[in-house]
Amino acid sequence: MKTKKHKVSLVLGSGGARGLAHIGIIEYLNENNFEIRSIAGSSMGALIGGIYAAGKLDIYKNWVRTLERTDVIRLLDLSFGRTGLFKGERVINALKELIGDSNIEDLPVSFTAVATDIETEKEVWLSKGPLFDAIRASIAIPTIFTPFNYEGKKLLDGGLVNPIPIAPTLRDLTDMTVAVNLSGKHGVRRQKPKAREESGAKEKNYRSLLTEFIEGLYRKMEPQEPEDMGLFEIVAQSIDTMQNTIASFKLASYTPDIIINIPKNACRFFEFEKADEMIEIGRLKASEALSHLGC
Repeated sequence: MKTKKHKVSLVLGSGGARGLAHIGIIEYLNENNFEIRSIAGSSMGALIGGIYAAGKLDIYKNWVRTLERTDVIRLLDLSFGRTGLFKGERVINALKELIGDSNIEDLPVSFTAVATDIETEKEVWLSKGPLFDAIRASIAIPTIFTPFNYEGKKLLDGGLVNPIPIAPTLRDLTDMTVAVNLSGKHGVRRQKPKAREESGAKEKNYRSLLTEFIEGLYRKMEPQEPEDMGLFEIVAQSIDTMQNTIASFKLASYTPDIIINIPKNACRFFEFEKADEMIEIGRLKASEALSHLGC
């Protein structure tokens, strides 16, 4: 006798590179008799959720697993304005080329990206229009990426006001709401990244010079001593602290049926080169949270 699938509303939280764990969680759900009917996400949750809703998660997974530190750096395009270090256009264009863009309302899975209107200080739900416009708005981390102009609004990272956006799923006709919190209690020992060997002489064209400059900037913003915190880490920790407080209030107001907690020390905010590790952590934590359902 065929077992009936559990229809799920999936809420994917914000948390930088820890959001790669969303991939493992989605894979676990799909392989264990759960049917994802709708997704709401903030920041990295919006990126992973939107790509899954478009049916292209395998393509993204294969791509992100090949990324090394220098590849991540090459995706950063300096902004010479005062509203953020990077424009974010290069990474979005790379994803569009990889995934292809489409309108959210045409996706096979219902999807909502959450962003923050910096002028009204309110959250904005993006559930129509170009997919990567919504993603770009939702991932606009303050000071790191410039705000995204969308229909006359200046939008920033959705995690600023709603790091675990359950509210967009409240009217879903599903069996359960599964929410992913990327700032769970410490539970995974994070190893210090191994130093990479310096490569040979680089071709001195514009692109390589720009890459070297960004890499130098990145190094300057990292801690010089193990106990120190670099600028990026301070920004990330500050956002995490704020989001943890907001998330506790949101979870008290809208309690999901299942919460999957990813340890906040599983990887650093910008360690996107740790895809394999984070995907496996996502699978493990999904199993721990959902295996009691007997799927």
